[in-house]
Amino acid sequence: MNIQLPDGSTRPLSEGASAYDLAADIGPGLARAMIAATVNGKQVDVSYTLNDGDEVSLITDKSDEALEIIRHSTSHLMAMAVQELFPKSQVTIGPVIEDGFYYDFSFERAFTLEDLQKIEQKMREIANRKLDIKREEWERDAAVAHFEEIGESYKAKLIARIPAGETVSLYRQGEWMDLCRGPHVPNTGMLKHFKLMKVAGAYWEGNSDNEQLQRIYGTAWASKADLKAYLFRLEEAEKRDHRKLAKSLDLFHLQEEAPGMVFWHAKGWSIWQTVENEIRSVMRDNGYQEIKTPQIVDRKLWEKSGHWDKFRDEMFTTNTENRDYAIKPMNCPCHIQVFNQNLHSYRDLPLRLAEFGSCHRNEPSGTLHGLMRLRNFVQDDAHIFCTEEQIQSEVCDFIDLTYEVYKRFGFEDVIIFLSDRPDNRVGTDEQWDKAEAALHQALQSKGIEYGENPGEGAFYGPKIEFSLKDCLGRVWQCGTIQVDFSMPGRLDAEYVAEDSSRQTPVMLHRAILGSMERFIGILIEHHEGKFPFWLAPVQAVVCNITDAQAAYAQEVRDAMHAAGFRVDTDLRNEKVGYKVRALTLARVPFILVVGDREREEKTVAIRNLKGENLGAMPLDAWIAEMRRMQQEFE
Repeated sequence: MNIQLPDGSTRPLSEGASAYDLAADIGPGLARAMIAATVNGKQVDVSYTLNDGDEVSLITDKSDEALEIIRHSTSHLMAMAVQELFPKSQVTIGPVIEDGFYYDFSFERAFTLEDLQKIEQKMREIANRKLDIKREEWERDAAVAHFEEIGESYKAKLIARIPAGETVSLYRQGEWMDLCRGPHVPNTGMLKHFKLMKVAGAYWEGNSDNEQLQRIYGTAWASKADLKAYLFRLEEAEKRDHRKLAKSLDLFHLQEEAPGMVFWHAKGWSIWQTVENEIRSVMRDNGYQEIKTPQIVDRKLWEKSGHWDKFRDEMFTTNTENRDYAIKPMNCPCHIQVFNQNLHSYRDLPLRLAEFGSCHRNEPSGTLHGLMRLRNFVQDDAHIFCTEEQIQSEVCDFIDLTYEVYKRFGFEDVIIFLSDRPDNRVGTDEQWDKAEAALHQALQSKGIEYGENPGEGAFYGPKIEFSLKDCLGRVWQCGTIQVDFSMPGRLDAEYVAEDSSRQTPVMLHRAILGSMERFIGILIEHHEGKFPFWLAPVQAVVCNITDAQAAYAQEVRDAMHAAGFRVDTDLRNEKVGYKVRALTLARVPFILVVGDREREEKTVAIRNLKGENLGAMPLDAWIAEMRRMQQEFE
């Protein structure tokens, strides 16, 4: 028989040959490195029997597809280790997740960190046994009976949900076996680079009414270097955790009395105001009108817009005087109300309305995470009302503007995805066709490489999503622009066209930062709290050496403050070295020390956050230098 290879060539093999035989026929090195194969677009084990004409590509640990297979196999390795150590434990499910895997276990007590160490040691022992991992196909009822017999009630329940008469695939390594679609690596000896990360509680099938299980998280990689790099990134991420930095830098806090809502402290609010003012300036310079709309709006508007039907479970509601209201989860219906207050001509379009809109969404408490996931957040939101002919230019201009803003905040690596129509949507297929085509065309006209997220658009329109890559290589989805042919019509928006007819405008939903809070959280972690000069909540602190220079230190501070800079003094009765160390930990960009000489010569001795002594400088010259640094950003 002949097998089709990825380069277009064919290779003859004997009837009944496996994917492994193909690799061995090409070369023994490839056979040793092979962990799975793709046959006619489907991933299979190395033992898979090939047929004449099959299109086959071989997967090694260097292949893009390898990591998921390695992690899935390592999750089985972990489950086997747990049950060898704790025979009374039961396995439930163990999927691959981003950067690793987890497995849920039923056990009589919670696993401890000491248990994790023992499990990881047992995993290495099993890996060293180099047990063959083999796929077996069982009749469903026989598989159910087997797992019931060995006391695996959860696994038996899962298999029993498979339609009667179907076969199920089980994977065996040694005497241990579990339900799985596969594929898996050929033997446990190929699993070398892994680490167990943590243990947490979980409910069977995610339902809090069900039994509590123990979830063990782990990570696995194709090489020792990849594992080491990942653990280093985790260590760096831990140091940069915005929640910890917020406490040490006195930026904000959260508390149980207002879950998912932020208490901003003065320094954190300074960062907020700087970011907001920057975006406000950008909007003003690009033809946006800033507006403000109500927080609580009658249910009838949300029903008419479609949000009540599609978004009801995520909305906070209230009632007064026999009327139902919702606290707005988004701003778009309210912006249409502003548009509708005047009869617009085609000459008025595009009309761009912007708002720092405070939104509330009833996120599950378990998903809340610092500034990254909140119930109350503010969007740098805007809506552009335009004609169909103006979509291209508006989307292209927004793309340019978004890249420009991200660059100002220190992000130059931007990842673009286009998300198209979901199953649960409003509007006609014709409208969706036009909206999706417009976004594709805009990106292509810019020569931008982008991926696609099928079915991930908003219920009212497709969208372009802008994601930032931070200094640790983490990706954060922030900006978006969406083409909406539906909501303006649902809410009676119209304009007078050139032929005097009444037409419905297209509405572009767009945000650059997304959630202000989340973007600030990203900034905190990206910069590790060491903000660039223009963004730092306190740009400089003036320290005296003794009380004799206290008045001059205040004079220096007042002069810089009058020049528009955020400056404090540190007049504590402490040694100057102590002050410098404390202010360095507080991430102050510049520390100015004044002693008798500086007081007499009207200078300041300057030290930066890197610990470099920049020498003394006349006060006027230093203020001029601060202006230069500020203008460098502007």
